[in-house]
Amino acid sequence: MKKFSDLDSRFQNSAVEYYYKIIHRKKFSLLIKKIFDKILALFLLILLSPVFLFIAIWIKLDSEGEIFYRQARVTSYGREFRIYKFRTMVKNADKLGSLVTLQDDPRISSVGKKLRKLRIDELPQLINILLGDMSFVGTRPEVKKYVDKYSDLMYASLLLPAGVTSIASIEYKDEDEKIEKYTSQGMSVDQVYIEKILPEKMKYNLAYLENFSFSSDVKIMVRTFLEVLK
Repeated sequence: MKKFSDLDSRFQNSAVEYYYKIIHRKKFSLLIKKIFDKILALFLLILLSPVFLFIAIWIKLDSEGEIFYRQARVTSYGREFRIYKFRTMVKNADKLGSLVTLQDDPRISSVGKKLRKLRIDELPQLINILLGDMSFVGTRPEVKKYVDKYSDLMYASLLLPAGVTSIASIEYKDEDEKIEKYTSQGMSVDQVYIEKILPEKMKYNLAYLENFSFSSDVKIMVRTFLEVLK
């Protein structure tokens, strides 16, 4: 973990320092988390390789475009990386609408709807975990456009690697419905996300940092698995 004095100017404030000191005291838990992430990610990639192959063929047969969707996101200390997902939208979807996906978004492909419903589109992020860009549990990675809107306090959420799942992800699994509620009142998608959704999700992300432990990560993973089965 970097020294606080070595972090760039975005992190040099008392709000971030408060969470940095909490995390810094949990070096052993962070080490266990890192080792666990790498071992489990490798195991699952090998175990699920036939599933990856099946989904890859399914996507290619369904619509034109690449198998994987890769987008620049932000992880620990503000570093950008390319996130892996199975493509669930039509080719060049980013150029056809908002960076936020809405309910019944016309850009979503037929196969994409099924993959999203079961959260299977997130499976390739096992590659990101193995590369060290992500963790199983942590703040969901945002695009730079939204990170640039962070308050001083929100930057604390970047003290740890981005995660595949989190309490915020579970609580906001129907995020698209919440967004449509506000867009129907005349707000833009970006305005809703930045002003309404992001601040609420960040409360969960910061609470996670404050109460971080390896055992809490395991509980969040189990809860996520149960939510997907519902």
